[in-house]
Amino acid sequence: MEILGLDHLYLAVRDFAASESFYDRVMAGLGFKKGDLAVGGAPHAHYFNRTMQLSIRPARDGTPDHDSYAPGLHHLCLQARTRSDVDAVFAMLRDLGIAASPPALYPEYNPEYYATFFEDPDGIRLEVVVRVSHRDRIVERWDDLEGFVNPVRRLEQREAGESDPSQDPGAEDSTD
Repeated sequence: MEILGLDHLYLAVRDFAASESFYDRVMAGLGFKKGDLAVGGAPHAHYFNRTMQLSIRPARDGTPDHDSYAPGLHHLCLQARTRSDVDAVFAMLRDLGIAASPPALYPEYNPEYYATFFEDPDGIRLEVVVRVSHRDRIVERWDDLEGFVNPVRRLEQREAGESDPSQDPGAEDSTD
């Protein structure tokens, strides 16, 4: 069995019309297409590209506002090919009047992590990041990754000729 990627993600929004206007502009600018098929009698907007779909639907009345630190969605990150793509997303957002952070490196996440951040009308955090070489390496070396916990670190240790502490019969599997 192999999971190939994220197929679709649904976001519940407080003001469907305002969110649809926001997402129409942003997703069109990102090269997505749109479908407007209602589901269960409720309006939906389905934004899709070659590999994934992001849909919005009305939130139920009386539900609390979105809180990135409550259980549930913290943020949604879309991946771009290059830094210039991230720069272009930032420029597009700025031209649309949408506040976004200037693209920058975030070495605390990864030395190559270059991203811009913004929010939708409900305060759902969105991000566009350049694909880092770490992701490419995982794809390229997938069959060499062993175990469930920290397989990349274990591969790096094997390549460096270091012993793998998880292979010590008395060692516990680490999650760091």
